Amino acid sequence: MFTTHQDTASAPLGLSTWMLEAARCIVVRDLLVAWRRRSDVATALLFFVIVTSLFPLGIGAEPDLLRSIAPGVIWVAALLSCLLSLGRLFAADHADGTLEQLLLSASPLGVIAAAKAFAHWLVAGLPLVLIAPLIALQYDLRRRSIPCLHYHCSSHAGA
Repeated sequence: MFTTHQDTASAPLGLSTWMLEAARCIVVRDLLVAWRRRSDVATALLFFVIVTSLFPLGIGAEPDLLRSIAPGVIWVAALLSCLLSLGRLFAADHADGTLEQLLLSASPLGVIAAAKAFAHWLVAGLPLVLIAPLIALQYDLRRRSIPCLHYHCSSHAGA
């Protein structure tokens, strides 16, 4: 009949735990779907590598010029690569009805969107972050500027 302070204090914890579990399930599901469709992930990653590799071939091998354009080329190529996979973020779920079921579930829409965005970053952004320092070597970037590039790619890739 009466609720105690202990009962009301544990209620929000249970709700937040439940929302974290819902987000975890969505992230795991999206990662499994991405694992089954590895070609989609590989397409975006190959696009990034090809675009960043064609710039030095087209511009020439002048190290000063390559160093000056490298951050912009890598950043824009990473964003375009993420845009390739962005269309598939909700498309498969919409086609098979999963998106409707997620929206009808008790999970808040913000939790669903955040979980799907995090899974998208793991699939599309993280590989770009890991390969960006290798691409930076192709542009003859100095070693001290590679961690800065790594930070900027990790904070913006997949966004």
